[in-house]
Amino acid sequence: MAADEQPEPESSHDHLERPRDGRNRFVRSMDNVRRDAEAAEYWATHRCTYQEIADRFGYYDRSQAWRGIQSAKRDVATPAVTKLRQTESEQLDALYVMALEIIERNHVVVSHGQVVCGEDGRPLPDDGPRLQAIQTALRIRDQYQNLHGLKQPAKVEHSGGVKFEIVGVDPQDLV
Repeated sequence: MAADEQPEPESSHDHLERPRDGRNRFVRSMDNVRRDAEAAEYWATHRCTYQEIADRFGYYDRSQAWRGIQSAKRDVATPAVTKLRQTESEQLDALYVMALEIIERNHVVVSHGQVVCGEDGRPLPDDGPRLQAIQTALRIRDQYQNLHGLKQPAKVEHSGGVKFEIVGVDPQDLV
C-alpha cells in the first residue's frame, strides 16, 4: 500500500435496503436517515466525489449518494422551517384576533371631528371600518392557508380543436 493511500473503511452501510410503503413507493427508514446524515457530514468535511460517498456509505451509485445528501440537507432545514411556520402562524393569529375585535366594535360616523347623529338623536352607525376589518381578516386567513399549504391547486381544463372529416366526398369537389 502506498504512503498516500488510505485503507478502505469498514462500512456498516453495505447497501441498505430501501423499505417501501403500501403503494410500493420508497420510504426512508431511520437507518437511511442516519446514513444520509453521516454521508453529508463526511462530504462536507472531505469534499470528495459522490462516487466515493457511494462506495464508502453503501449507496448503489453516485446519483443515489447525491440524493441522500440532498435529503440530509432537507432534514436539517425541517426543524427551522417548522419553527418559522409556527412563529408566522402565531403572528397571523394575533392579527386575526385584532381584526375580529374591530369587527365586533360599534363604529359611528364622524365628520369634522364631530359624531354625526340621526333625526332621533342617536349616532349613525359606520360600517366602513367593519367592512375593512372583514377584508383584512379574509386576507389574513388567505395568508394562513398559504403558509400551511391548505389551498387546493386550481383546476385547469384544456380542450383541443375538432377536425371534421366527410367520408365519401372528394375534397376537390368542395372548392
